[in-house]
Amino acid sequence: MWNLLDGDELPSDADRRPERVAPVLPLFGQEPDDALLGWQERALCAQTDPEAFFPEKGGSTREAKKVCGSCEVRAECLDYALANDERFGIWGGLSERERRKLKRRAV
Repeated sequence: MWNLLDGDELPSDADRRPERVAPVLPLFGQEPDDALLGWQERALCAQTDPEAFFPEKGGSTREAKKVCGSCEVRAECLDYALANDERFGIWGGLSERERRKLKRRAV
């Protein structure tokens, strides 16, 4: 960390240490399990505009679903959303409404 108030220059990007950021915040201080969350690094949505996956109410989901359709980790993504009761966004190619229907059919 550097002090912005003294006369020192800010470190350049080359001088900074790379930070490791967990793709999902660990719950209650638990370390993230890379084996369980490693699929997120391979997800196509991580390489595209995130706003497409969280459209405003009534907005189109077509673009996000198109990306999901060719994603190799679509099943893992959907499993994650169902297990964690994700209420917003497109996960595994399904909207929140579609995920609710899928859960109801499974019960």
